[in-house]
Amino acid sequence: MRLALLLFFLSTQFVQAQKVDADLLRIKQRMDSVKQFSAAVTLNLDVPFIKMPTKRAQIKYVKGKKMAFSSDDFVMLPKRGLDFSLNEIFKHPFITVDRGMEKRDGKNLKVINVIPTDGKSDLVLVTLYMDTKSVRIMQSEVNTRKDGSYTLLMQYAKAADILPDYIEAGFAIERLKIPLNFMGRDTKIDRKKMRSMDTKTGKIKMQLSDYHIAMI
Repeated sequence: MRLALLLFFLSTQFVQAQKVDADLLRIKQRMDSVKQFSAAVTLNLDVPFIKMPTKRAQIKYVKGKKMAFSSDDFVMLPKRGLDFSLNEIFKHPFITVDRGMEKRDGKNLKVINVIPTDGKSDLVLVTLYMDTKSVRIMQSEVNTRKDGSYTLLMQYAKAADILPDYIEAGFAIERLKIPLNFMGRDTKIDRKKMRSMDTKTGKIKMQLSDYHIAMI
């Protein structure tokens, strides 16, 4: 009898995991209403052994494509971690697991795990923190097969905004794969401090402004 109940419980959990979370689908539907957008970006690098002046760039997005960054100056960006359009998650089949609610910065956020079921996906596990009331994602923790792990924290200027005005991306420096010698003359690197650090992590802080958004 106990074995039967256990099997029933496990099968129920498995079936529940197969369903894509309804709140995530609502957020995806809302993001899909954005046909394209562009914005001005101010970037600041927060790495203990690197001093780089504030940089400025432009971000452009067209539905179905990756976000593109352009700048007249050298901008240090990770290969992944700055695209908040959900395209990467929905590119391949996946299941979701509800992890309950968690309070962060005074907000009750719904936490889910996104687990790809297709070996073609470079994503291994994604944890999303969703504001179901405002229908948007506040934070994500992403684990990939090839590019390590990174986090993405988003803030919004207004309760009704669909796109963030501030993004903070956390990443492992080793995963940037950018030669430090080519970071620009205005960038200073403390190589002694760099070598002494066991774990080399950093953050990119981006302030977005002057949005131009085209809706479907």
